[in-house]
Amino acid sequence: GTDRMCDEVFDDCIDIEVENPTIPIMDRRAVCRPLETGIAGVDLIYPIGKGQRQLIIGDKKTGKTQIALDAIANQKGKDVICIYVPIGKVKKNVKAVYQELQKRGAMDYTIILAALNDDLPPALFLTPYVAASIAEYYMMQGKDVLVVFDDLKRHANVHREISLLSGKVPGRDAYPPDIFYVHSRLLERGCQHKCGGSITMLPIVETKGGDITGYISTNIISITDGQIFLETELFHSGVMPAVNPGVSVSRVGGNAQIKAMKKVAGTLKLIYSQYRELASFAQFGSDLDADTKARLEQGVRIVEVLKQNQNAPVPVEKQVAILYAVTKGILSKVAAEDVRAYEDGLYTWLDTDAEGAAVMQEISATGKLEADTEEKLKSALESYTENFINTRPAK
Repeated sequence: GTDRMCDEVFDDCIDIEVENPTIPIMDRRAVCRPLETGIAGVDLIYPIGKGQRQLIIGDKKTGKTQIALDAIANQKGKDVICIYVPIGKVKKNVKAVYQELQKRGAMDYTIILAALNDDLPPALFLTPYVAASIAEYYMMQGKDVLVVFDDLKRHANVHREISLLSGKVPGRDAYPPDIFYVHSRLLERGCQHKCGGSITMLPIVETKGGDITGYISTNIISITDGQIFLETELFHSGVMPAVNPGVSVSRVGGNAQIKAMKKVAGTLKLIYSQYRELASFAQFGSDLDADTKARLEQGVRIVEVLKQNQNAPVPVEKQVAILYAVTKGILSKVAAEDVRAYEDGLYTWLDTDAEGAAVMQEISATGKLEADTEEKLKSALESYTENFINTRPAK
């Protein structure tokens, strides 16, 4: 089915320009529809909306590509066309990505437009623009498109190579003076169009030594609508996805969340950031007041809740349930080391228990957490929590 889809795409796009005129501001609309990645650490704190440009940045081997692939796989059945653009990757890695998406059933709606490491520099440079043109073609038909560029640091290096060989005057870090324009004219093509279609872009940038103040990094941060910064230390300490809450941000914010999630996630980033600061100071002293201890205990549970395995997307209504449990103190009765077991059991219970399933259905259908629904959710969570504690083996 994949080869057939690709043939159809290129038959349709044979007359499409590599670069089209920029879509006027008057033809754009506000970004307000959520594009759910299924990753709780992203959807709850750094929500992505359809039409948004969200940068994924971090060192090598911190899970950048995996976040993008999980986001693509989570669009199954949601009528979103996905385009994955590996730039300068080896064929082996691109094949592994294809096999993962194929196994997860994502290739039915995904195009891989690869510029491999042994391709000529002009092909590597132009491929992202071709992907953007294909995305625009579908957007103008009223469809939602998700485009992943992996990664734009390699794209910038290719542009530098071409520019230096063609005799352009080098600027900062030997990049040509137009390097900002090269990326801005690509990423500005992402938008929510008035026709109803949208292009959501997830550019990836690889850093060295966790330095996000580099030339290319700061350029793309200033173009995009937020960034997810993945930290090596967090990754190696077992926190995955390894999102640093101090540097990461979504400039669309709650506008790209359903009302139920917006209601329960409003203070989560603040609580999480405060916990990170408190934890760094608490290690130097043992005399902590009750309020500080409570904040630290809650923070530990938030970290455990935000940990998530690869290829394990969580539906938005279940994210609302577990977040409600941790922010309202229901989870404080459960030992920190039991939180993962609690969470896994809760998701299964919400599928099988009549009371829990009814609440999930209501949140999923309405997208809201009204007072009566909240009361039902609280009752269901307290019932499950009590049962969970009673069935845990004594320590």
